[in-house]
Amino acid sequence: MIRKLFIIIFIISSIQFNVFAIEADIFVQSTVNRASKLLSDNISKEQKVEKLKQIAKDTVDIKGIGFYSLGAVRKSLNDVDKKKYSELFEKYFLISFSSRLAEYTNPEIDVFNKEVLNKNYTIVNSVLKATDNRPEVKIDWRIYTKDPDKPLIRDLIIEGLSLARTQKEEFSSILNTNAGDINALFKTLKEFSNN
Repeated sequence: MIRKLFIIIFIISSIQFNVFAIEADIFVQSTVNRASKLLSDNISKEQKVEKLKQIAKDTVDIKGIGFYSLGAVRKSLNDVDKKKYSELFEKYFLISFSSRLAEYTNPEIDVFNKEVLNKNYTIVNSVLKATDNRPEVKIDWRIYTKDPDKPLIRDLIIEGLSLARTQKEEFSSILNTNAGDINALFKTLKEFSNN
């Protein structure tokens, strides 16, 4: 009886694993649908910002983007500075992401293709539909798929411009201007988050 029970549990868990594995293109479309629905809700901008922050926490690899943005400097940081940077970057990222996106009202994004690069990365192609106020915008999503149950957004490439790479160049400029002093970057991130 116990042996049969273990076999049944194993079969159910195997089925659940396959059911819950999320394809990258479906993940992106469901994420944009969730954000689009929120942005069309009749709530204050502040409420939208808070809910957008939660969507970002659920779907974006904030820590991964943060350390990528830091570049080679991350290798020279001690654990205390890495932790401090991760906390400051998350606050910075969430405010930057949510406040920009909150300006949109009901953005329509259609996913139309995906390209599996390897087991860790898939590029999902989409388009932000044109309106009377803006042209059509091509958006490619770099999705981290190492864990098929929890895909995460690692980058957005908007009309060929990588947001993660742009962020990395911006941080590199701050560090280069301040002789590589990580405290200068900490200060910039704090100031942005406190405004």
